Amino acid sequence: MRWTRKLQAGAVVAAVLLGLTACGGGGQPAAASKGGNPIVVASFNFTDSQILAELYAQALEAKGYPVTRKFNIGSRELVYPSLKSGELQFIPEYQGAAISSGFNEQAPKDAESEHAKLAQLFAPSGVSLLNYAPAENKNTYIVKSDLARQHGLTKISDLAKLGAVTLAGPPECGTRANCFVGFRDAYKLNVTFSSVQEAGPRLEQLRSGAVTVIPVDSVSPPTADPQYTVLQDDLGIVATENIVPAVNGKILAERGDDFKNTVNAVSAKLTTEQLRDLNKQVDADGDAVPDVAKDWLSHQGLT
Repeated sequence: MRWTRKLQAGAVVAAVLLGLTACGGGGQPAAASKGGNPIVVASFNFTDSQILAELYAQALEAKGYPVTRKFNIGSRELVYPSLKSGELQFIPEYQGAAISSGFNEQAPKDAESEHAKLAQLFAPSGVSLLNYAPAENKNTYIVKSDLARQHGLTKISDLAKLGAVTLAGPPECGTRANCFVGFRDAYKLNVTFSSVQEAGPRLEQLRSGAVTVIPVDSVSPPTADPQYTVLQDDLGIVATENIVPAVNGKILAERGDDFKNTVNAVSAKLTTEQLRDLNKQVDADGDAVPDVAKDWLSHQGLT
């Protein structure tokens, strides 16, 4: 759902990324420039989005396209006006969340239908979609494993066994059907919302027992940590979240098929398992986003 945040070194990584330029982002040898104004590639303010934006930016640079990075911007409420105006021109999106959170519409249940609906919703703003990736990253809800074992918690609806539940999430979670509102209205839980902006403090509150459940990215390290149990979303409040590049239509018209093919080639190679590993390299291992992106593109034969 893509408003959960990275767990470590957020400000440091963001500062590094903001300082990158079209010449120095990936460290790969410069291709012959295709000229024109730089393509403004943006990201949301969490690790996964920054990695994806860097992958596409470096792939474009390897083909000679000038790129300007504007990473770590914030939520869709901040990004979408600039994307529609053309100030931002390219952002890796997450199909289901873009529909439900970006447009307040009900997302279909499969990736192809989501792609068609999202393209239709973006069209009046002059924004187009390229191919979606096999990879997806959706909001996943976790509890402490000892609590899960004690009460037999395997799915979100099982939280009813606890009576009162506290869900901690970023501020926007409090108004969204795939977060607090879904827990309250779809799952009918006796749930209280605690607004905690950053993922690190949310995880600390979960560890301490101050809160019951928190959202994390499905490709983030806590989902594979035995300390935590991932709860099945048995009522399906979180949509399918395949990665899809959203691009200003004028850029697509100006840059043509070579641009589209370059971007689509990256998307075609991305799997959920690879995305989880890329996130681990940054969040758990402390590797720099540009280095992680460069290595992946090289191994995939894309630079």
